[in-house]
Amino acid sequence: MPASEAEPLLFEQSAPGRIGYHLPPVDVPQALAPGDALPAAWLRQRPPALPEVSELQVVRHFTRLSRRNIGIDTSPYPLGSCTMKYNPKINDEAAGLPGFAGLHPYAPAELAQGALELLWGLEQGLCALTGMAGFSLQPAAGAHGELAGMLICAAYHRQRGDGARRRVVVPDSAHGTNPASAAMAGFDVVEIPSGPRGGLDLRALRAVADSRLGALMLTNPNTLGLFEEDVLEAAATVHAAGGLLYYDGANLNAIVGRARPADMGFDICHLNLHKTFSTPHGMGGPGAGPVGVRADLLPLLPGPRLRRADLPGEPRARLEWEAAGPRSIGRIRALHGNFGVLVRAYAYLLAYGGGLREVSGDAVLAANYLLELLRPVLPPKVERRCMHEFVADGRALASVGLRGLDLCKALLDRGFHAPTMYFPLIVEEALMFEPTETEPREAVEALAAAVLEIVAQAGREPERVRQAPTTTPVGRVDEATAARRPVLRWPG
Repeated sequence: MPASEAEPLLFEQSAPGRIGYHLPPVDVPQALAPGDALPAAWLRQRPPALPEVSELQVVRHFTRLSRRNIGIDTSPYPLGSCTMKYNPKINDEAAGLPGFAGLHPYAPAELAQGALELLWGLEQGLCALTGMAGFSLQPAAGAHGELAGMLICAAYHRQRGDGARRRVVVPDSAHGTNPASAAMAGFDVVEIPSGPRGGLDLRALRAVADSRLGALMLTNPNTLGLFEEDVLEAAATVHAAGGLLYYDGANLNAIVGRARPADMGFDICHLNLHKTFSTPHGMGGPGAGPVGVRADLLPLLPGPRLRRADLPGEPRARLEWEAAGPRSIGRIRALHGNFGVLVRAYAYLLAYGGGLREVSGDAVLAANYLLELLRPVLPPKVERRCMHEFVADGRALASVGLRGLDLCKALLDRGFHAPTMYFPLIVEEALMFEPTETEPREAVEALAAAVLEIVAQAGREPERVRQAPTTTPVGRVDEATAARRPVLRWPG
């Protein structure tokens, strides 16, 4: 890190006796009765070694750090399979309304009818878009929704007396959370290869579709950014074998408003509201991953769930929570999901309405446009029209002495976030781009121009590109050492 650009830690700015807060005197009685004091071994013998800084130092420190971030509000963020689209500020404003933000999570239903109407409306909207019969909004993220879906799958087979169905099939291009969720639900995971056109290999699926098959987990479009052309045949194969078809909704952004998972034969699905319906989720949260099911699986959904109750003297049916029934997999999260994300998603749905068809169309158009702009230096791994994202073959960069990592680091110097690197794992030197529907044409062209400029520079001076980034506060680091031996505490 160049010394002139280094931002000192708060510990380095600390001075003895400097404080940035003033607390009022304690005006509540001591909670512990005499004789109930905590053991001496549990009590701190000296104050915690925290930095001693003023409020102004803290504000300036974090403001300076915030200016060093690359985010969706500052520049394009083409992370493939993450849908880092622009989040309209009106969605944040809606989530911040006092009636939502200040509502106590344990407020009784009769005092929270507005919030419950929002949850009810969101569930109905998700059902309309997917063809599912009902959703639980409890799951806090996509992987959490997957786990709920796999627990539903396990309960379905167990309650039918078919507990021997312990096999879940995943394609080799699947998100890593798919096999992890299946394993956590107690299934044995079987991986099958992709076919020559980048989709599911039907012959490989048929070879494992027997009496042990519990489910096939499928993302459509898949992680290569390609529509699963044989999804109807795959569904027929799985159902004929007695299994369930699970939809990983991470890539719904490509088909929302145009195609419904239920119409493709999916029985269970989760949706990443923080991808398809705004609220970009980079760096781990917040998220929301509702899980939906076909009609006969409704009793297995996590509870409690909302229902309308006709009450005497009430002008309209009131919404109330109905306890989970005996077939339910039970509650999988405290309260009712990440409510702020659910508010943002509902605001997004109301704002776009039938325009969601245009959202998916623009996302696919932007990805195919970027694919063609980059084709001279980064050809796609599979020669097909992509959906909302595509995987480029980074091995082509070897002709100018670069790896995919070098290109991604050099993009940082030009003000662009890097695409997803080295995923899916089945593609060597994979670079996955997803421009999303919210980027204007000029932004897509500027990203492509930056990539072309980097490759051209590498043809003249490859070593200089391999030293990138040079304009960021932190340059190239030993990432393996940083991951294996991180420094997590102030040595003082």
